[in-house]
Amino acid sequence: MSNLDPIALECLAAVIEEGGFEKAALRLNVTQSAVSQRLRALEAQIGSVLVVRSRPLRPTAAGQLLLKHTQQLRLLRTDLEQELHSLLPHTMRRNAHDEAISIAINADSIATWALDALQDIALQQLPLEIITDDQDHTLELLRTGEVLGCVTTMPQALRGCRVTALGAMHYIAVASPAFAQQHVPQGINRSNFKHLPFLSYNRKDDMQRVFVARAMGLKTVGLHQLYVPNSEAQVRAVAAGWGVGVVPELLARPYLADGRLVNVAETQVLRVDLYWHCWNLQSALLGALSDAMVHSAKSSLAPPRRPLAPWSRHKKNCLHPRGMQAVSGCPQAFIAPVVPSLPHQ
Repeated sequence: MSNLDPIALECLAAVIEEGGFEKAALRLNVTQSAVSQRLRALEAQIGSVLVVRSRPLRPTAAGQLLLKHTQQLRLLRTDLEQELHSLLPHTMRRNAHDEAISIAINADSIATWALDALQDIALQQLPLEIITDDQDHTLELLRTGEVLGCVTTMPQALRGCRVTALGAMHYIAVASPAFAQQHVPQGINRSNFKHLPFLSYNRKDDMQRVFVARAMGLKTVGLHQLYVPNSEAQVRAVAAGWGVGVVPELLARPYLADGRLVNVAETQVLRVDLYWHCWNLQSALLGALSDAMVHSAKSSLAPPRRPLAPWSRHKKNCLHPRGMQAVSGCPQAFIAPVVPSLPHQ
């Protein structure tokens, strides 16, 4: 295959990332016709359709491979620019804000510990894009090449990637004091949970169902759910009396301390192990990003547990250590008895 035109590759990436030709043209500051011509030329060179012209527009398998390749080129260019700027401080840095270095992080991590990890990179004004998705789904963005790294609950490394255990997020069930007094004065139990409204992030979010199922000793549960797609806003809604929230203890801690929230399942905590996945590339930027994520997680999350046994790495429905039964789609979460008070990290 002859050398691929980096301009055409960035055109393909813009079409995929922006979700259409018109927005891609605006981003690249060219006409929509020029975007179409560049994409057709690249498809002719590859010998395959790269983008399915549908609503919404989506990349083909070949398009996903080229998107991943383009992301890797962006990373290498950013590394080179940083090294040149360090060697030759007078060198002007290229304006590459439209060529973002993309990572995927779940909303609860963004709301609690992950932004601290990104502080130095953000202050360097590097082209960073944070994509938010459920922690059980961020790995798909890495697999398709849309991001170069992600925080996920999945411990298995993808081909060409490496994985590092970050630690565990502890989730607890909370409600406002008035709501708890009216609806669950004795806490959540088998007789009342079906009548309670639970706040969820979105329809992908099964944290509440997992928590209640484990706490009640049930295989599956159905809940009445309200959707608030923001972690901080979800906690505020719970404090306002909207219903019960299963939220990170880190996020609920100040609310519990000043009495705006109370724990309505004091004997239960849901531990969700998190992992950092990224491409297995020799990159100063990627190495610094990975080190920062691990360091920030270490200072905020519960320590990682020992690696899972081989038999538990490939099955979503299996027994975890301590005999806890996994819930499909959430392989790294399990209920454990809470200690009298969670340690302040």
